[in-house]
Amino acid sequence: MAVVHRAGVVVGLLLLFLLDGSRARIHKLSLRNETRFFVHLNTFGFYANGTLDVNLRSLRLPQKLVNYSAYPVGFSLSRSRVSGVLSYTAEETETCPLSLTKMVNNEPLILFLFDVSSLSVNVRVLGDQDSILTGKPKAGAQIKEGGQRSSREAPAEIPAKPAEPAKDGDKISDKTADDANAKPKPVDPVDETKKEKTAENPLLEFPLASTKQLALALDKVNDTYAFSFHLLLGLLSEGLYNFNFYYCQNMVATFDLPYSFTLEVTEKNPGGFLSAAEIPLSRLYIGMAGVFFTAAMVWVYTLMKHRYNVFKIHWLMAALAFTKSTSLVFHSINYHFINTEGHPIEGWAVMYYITHLLKGALLFITLALIGTGWAFVKYILSDKEKKIFMIVIPLQCLANVAYIIIESTEEGSSEYPLWKEILFLVDLICCGAILFPVVWSIRHLQEASSTDGKAAVNLEKLKLFRHYYVMIVCYIYFTRIIAILLKVTMPFRWQWCYEFLVEVSTLIFFVLTGYKFRPASNNPYLQLPQDEEDEEMDEIVTESGALEGISKVKKTSNGRERQKEATL
Repeated sequence: MAVVHRAGVVVGLLLLFLLDGSRARIHKLSLRNETRFFVHLNTFGFYANGTLDVNLRSLRLPQKLVNYSAYPVGFSLSRSRVSGVLSYTAEETETCPLSLTKMVNNEPLILFLFDVSSLSVNVRVLGDQDSILTGKPKAGAQIKEGGQRSSREAPAEIPAKPAEPAKDGDKISDKTADDANAKPKPVDPVDETKKEKTAENPLLEFPLASTKQLALALDKVNDTYAFSFHLLLGLLSEGLYNFNFYYCQNMVATFDLPYSFTLEVTEKNPGGFLSAAEIPLSRLYIGMAGVFFTAAMVWVYTLMKHRYNVFKIHWLMAALAFTKSTSLVFHSINYHFINTEGHPIEGWAVMYYITHLLKGALLFITLALIGTGWAFVKYILSDKEKKIFMIVIPLQCLANVAYIIIESTEEGSSEYPLWKEILFLVDLICCGAILFPVVWSIRHLQEASSTDGKAAVNLEKLKLFRHYYVMIVCYIYFTRIIAILLKVTMPFRWQWCYEFLVEVSTLIFFVLTGYKFRPASNNPYLQLPQDEEDEEMDEIVTESGALEGISKVKKTSNGRERQKEATL
């Protein structure tokens, strides 16, 4: 166990150097020589008056001539009909999603199509929307509907009202005379240039309820293109949105054409930088941390009360409960800073990752030890049980590292989907592997119940192990499948209930496991001799006088030793 703790600390310290691009709600993504035709940039749940700021700093396209009318390049912002699922996916469509002209269910969809030949971004608005888009229109473009000067821009100066001529008999004040004789201030040529540029390309607000198509400016610097916009979500448009980038030429190209871009995305809700489903998580985690800590203290009290029936695995279960509570505390702090600052604080994030890694390792080690019957049925693990630990512990460390990498990288990065698949696969392997020790213990007790003459005790223990097996299967099935299905069917603002169900099911599983394996004299798990060798020691068959007067020592079920004399 000390090795696992030291490994967790080392991995946590190494993560300090990997958190420069830590996942936040202020996203900065740079892709170089990317060949994917579809890049999922982010998913975020917006409430009314939520904002989305996108700043494409540089986009470098292949030098090869591409027909951008047939194979467009650009962004899409779509609202999901079902939580966590795209309203349309690139895999389900044979044509490029940027070529859509209408939505089946009138779901809000905004397409940003780059036209590098005319240096413009053609915006196509589909579905029912009441959002307001702010951007710089293309120079000379004609605004068809609803274009208004942006409120974020400084208002134009109001021309001074000309002074009325003085009437006869009126007195002119000294201040007025001084103003009349004063020389005009010299005009700063830089300010004049800024005013001219602002007058040519001012930021305008476009109500998307009435504006269905418009052209924004696409800036070109050397061989790269730049573009930005600001979106204010209305009450009708709130929901879970997916922001994607498409390079449709690579859908049909015989060889993929590389492109590169640097992008900054800032998403914000009225309450902070967290998505709608993530806002309650900070309070949820700190509350569940208190519940787990209380359960851990009750468990320690139980161990102290029945200390003559306590085994080492009981203290391991206590360590697991305290580690789980600590991990939830750091998880809550991490979400708090993401909500207020837009990104996690490195120190708190590292502490969360370390405790999360230790919690995962302790959980699977404890489940596997209980499943093998260690300390309850026998003290020595068989060779095949040791192999399970040699497989599960490294895989669990790999799963936690994959989770940490996923949390500290952007969704649009090329390594994100790879590590997500690794996490899913390794987690399933670990969950399946810990079931083998339980099955082996059940088989061992079945054989023992029919051979060693203590069938009643073994059958009772066999029944309890079967219950434990069912508990593990239900816990894995609920947290990995049922909870995810519930998340998919829930409205976007209630997605936090998925995390709530997972934490509550984990608490119930911990409580039931502790109740079944509680240290008590009447616990049927503790009524069998702790080692099969104890039964063999009951009979000492010898004819040698050298062993005359030897006493036999036997361990009882509660770990204490008793001595009886053997008359030979």
